[in-house]
Amino acid sequence: MTGFAARPPLGSPTVAAWPSQGPRPSLTDAYAACTAIGVASGSNFVHLFRLLPTERRRGLEALYAFCRLVDDTADARAGGEGATELDAWRRELTRVFDGVPTHPVGVALADTVRRFDVSREHLSDIVAGVAMDLEQRRYDTFDELRGYCHRVAAAVGLAALPILGCRSAPGRSYAERLGVGLQLTNILRDLAEDAERGRIYLPREDLQRFGYGERDLTTHVANEAFAALMAFECERAAQLFREARVGIVPADRRALAPAEGMRLVYQRLLARIRRRPEAVFGPRLRVTRVEKVACLLAAWARSAWRGSS
Repeated sequence: MTGFAARPPLGSPTVAAWPSQGPRPSLTDAYAACTAIGVASGSNFVHLFRLLPTERRRGLEALYAFCRLVDDTADARAGGEGATELDAWRRELTRVFDGVPTHPVGVALADTVRRFDVSREHLSDIVAGVAMDLEQRRYDTFDELRGYCHRVAAAVGLAALPILGCRSAPGRSYAERLGVGLQLTNILRDLAEDAERGRIYLPREDLQRFGYGERDLTTHVANEAFAALMAFECERAAQLFREARVGIVPADRRALAPAEGMRLVYQRLLARIRRRPEAVFGPRLRVTRVEKVACLLAAWARSAWRGSS
């Protein structure tokens, strides 16, 4: 599950199947398709785009739509169909950089790549991360899990940086830490749902350390071991958010305001998990729309105030 396209609840409709052969869509239609995918997803990220200038907003919508549809190959396909569709997206990514995309999202992404010089490496990493979801369902160590988080989340942030107008080394470090923190928060929120899909992302070394078994997780056991495990993982995510925040340099504050808005949203989500870890076994934990708007406005206000000081 890519961090930028954190999966919708089970049963949500998949948006935009691979198109049949026909004329390549216009750029206007391609970007409109990306906007529709974002709106249909209900993702936290979509709210971030609305305060941006048009070109940057459209670029992020194209990147989001790419992540959303690539992620769907792992989450919404059975048997070998996911691998087949992911291979199709690998080929489309090659066409994006060759300037001959065929999918509406690919058309918009090619324009975004050209306008903002988005790295092929980061987009390829995103595809590689989704491939891990198709092939790997357990992680032995946090270092191993962090590699997965880099591909499905940090790589998304790194691809987004030039669209946001940030190309600094501190900005890249920020994106890496924030991305891993966001993905770890997603993992904690979706523990039960992922276990239902047969995936357990929490490292085996952590489960063993706290004496909490995979069967405990799949049967929703909320005992002292679970509480200790969740406290440990929540602190790990919180530390990543702290490191991201303190690493922002003044020159990047305005550009990173949308990302900071997302950090504030996810910190609220993490705080809910931390207060009631057993709640991850119930209905999906959410941050309300009002809270999201407050977080986004706070991030923009902080960037404007500190950017002028």
